[in-house]
Amino acid sequence: MGLGFIGSIIVGGLAGWIASMLMKADTGLFLNIILGIVGAIVLNLILGWIGIYAEEAFLPQLFVGAAGAAILIWGYRAIKSR
Repeated sequence: MGLGFIGSIIVGGLAGWIASMLMKADTGLFLNIILGIVGAIVLNLILGWIGIYAEEAFLPQLFVGAAGAAILIWGYRAIKSR
């Protein structure tokens, strides 16, 4: 069933915002949405490779999106510092 388009935007925005607060990144609304959605996609792929599948509901995807967005912020900072 999944979250749908609007649900993905809302969860992505919240996940990106949570990650930006945790990582102390100064990102705007649009970047928060992108970070949350892309972070969820990336981390869901990684978790799928090791056999862990997050339920396609609001709370699990919010957690996965926030963690994935934090990983993306960390990766960007690591590449930028070189």
